[in-house]
Amino acid sequence: MLKALIFDVDGTLAETEELHRKAFNKVFVEYGLNWLWDQPLYGELLKIAGGQNRLRFYIQKYQPDGAADLLDQVADMHRQKTTIYGQLLADGKMDLRPGIEKLINEAIEKQLKLAIVTSTSRVNVDRLFKATIGLDVLARFEAICCGDDVNEVKPSPEIYLLALKNLDLSGDECLAFEDSEIGLTSALAANIPTIITVSTYCKDDDFSGARMIMSDLLSGNFKL
Repeated sequence: MLKALIFDVDGTLAETEELHRKAFNKVFVEYGLNWLWDQPLYGELLKIAGGQNRLRFYIQKYQPDGAADLLDQVADMHRQKTTIYGQLLADGKMDLRPGIEKLINEAIEKQLKLAIVTSTSRVNVDRLFKATIGLDVLARFEAICCGDDVNEVKPSPEIYLLALKNLDLSGDECLAFEDSEIGLTSALAANIPTIITVSTYCKDDDFSGARMIMSDLLSGNFKL
């Protein structure tokens, strides 16, 4: 029996990745770095979950000269990137992906538990809800598990297992919503059936094992 819905954030609740990419590029300018993450490169980097992990991977692969000094700056760079992302989110207009708000409201009406499982930070989760459907809706989520809460981010199942523990449910009592292969891998490893709504940057991912694959919840005519 279905008792809870678990949502990824970036790419699943909203198409936020382009704002993240722009925020990273602004940080590089502020640090005097001649780096540019264009869309094809960022698509590659999204295979690495977590902004700090993404930065470390990029430095080690693409900027090996002086990598030691650059790696020491990753935490500070990422903090500044998070600030810039928040400013971009507040200054622009961000909509939830089609069908998301309707599904959340329907789940609340049916008294299903709600949870968030994401590699991003809690402050970014708060900012997204504030910019879209409100923090009062976020308060209805019984579990909010972010990258800082675990030792290993997706594709490890650790963050989904933490959500199950907080919800006091088993995997087969939940349904996860993801947009990426690494998210799907994480959820399936925690024995959670998963719906994929394909996002802009993850169109070429392998979604083997997903219960359903659709461009968005409305086009797929998904129903609880």
